[in-house]
Amino acid sequence: MGRRRSQAVTLADVARRAGCSVATVSKALNDRAQVAAATRQRVRDAATALSFHVPGQTRAVGLLTDELGGRFSIPILLGAEKALAGEDERMSLLLCDARGDAARRHHYVGTLLAHRVDGIIVVGDRNDLGPALPRDLPVPVVYAYGQSGRPDDLSVVADDEGGARLAAEHLLAIGRRRIAHITGPRAFRATRDRIAGLRAVLAGHGLAMAGGQPRHGAWSQQWGRHAARRLLADHPDVDAIFCGNDQIAAGAAQALIASGLRIPGDVAVVGYDNWTEFAADCRPPLTTLDLDLEQLGATAVRHLLAAVDGRPARGVLRLPCRLIIRESTVPGPRLSTSEGRQHGGDPSGQ
Repeated sequence: MGRRRSQAVTLADVARRAGCSVATVSKALNDRAQVAAATRQRVRDAATALSFHVPGQTRAVGLLTDELGGRFSIPILLGAEKALAGEDERMSLLLCDARGDAARRHHYVGTLLAHRVDGIIVVGDRNDLGPALPRDLPVPVVYAYGQSGRPDDLSVVADDEGGARLAAEHLLAIGRRRIAHITGPRAFRATRDRIAGLRAVLAGHGLAMAGGQPRHGAWSQQWGRHAARRLLADHPDVDAIFCGNDQIAAGAAQALIASGLRIPGDVAVVGYDNWTEFAADCRPPLTTLDLDLEQLGATAVRHLLAAVDGRPARGVLRLPCRLIIRESTVPGPRLSTSEGRQHGGDPSGQ
């Protein structure tokens, strides 16, 4: 018994029969520009021959991630889902995990196009520049958390420089003047942006970074412990440490306590990311910067839907971080608040 083609035919089948790409088929069937009349007719003939049904908009968005099981993708996914529900309860999110593999990414892009999604959100596996999808896709693409390596794409990222400014301003406000910085590898954009934010605030108050230069290493507790021990040996008068992430900060706090120092009495500590496993469970709990990842996912959805409606944006949109104050900088009952929620940049360029 032969299979029922009307139930099995995909865009890839139509593309093979028409002798063109899946992207071209999608453009032709959606009556988009940049498809020659002869090609459009060839695609339509192939679709008719294969009994391929062409529905209207699917009201679905694809989310392509490289780290589904990681710390950052799930909150972005939740924010995107909430935003889609708010826009239209019939809209759905199709999730694909490429696991950092280029072949899987290529496969899933084709799969999403075959399902006729209205657009694609690409979530990077790190807060840095990442590979862009092909330019000629028939649907709009927005990049979230990780920044597209192509300048004219729209990327929605956290304002790391602004977050570091909040940390520095908070430490100065509680009277700290000898502020050191322990952070991750030099190659990360987030590392460089956070250093720039810290330095700018210190310079504005006529201060230099304690130790002169940031200390670079892995994004790990082990590095935090090691770097803090070395820092105390070289600069025993340091009164605050701003760390590049919560793991480093948790390790630094362990080293400070092992050295007999009080947090925050002797040395205040600030982390970054508001990763509960390290921030809230640290002793004492860490003051840190929250990336507001759900808001980041929701913002990516709003810009994607605007692009679907013919109002695309370009460049880099940096969303402000929130300062979460806990006992590692302010003694006594835990405080959870945000400072300078609007601190951030307009669209421009871990």
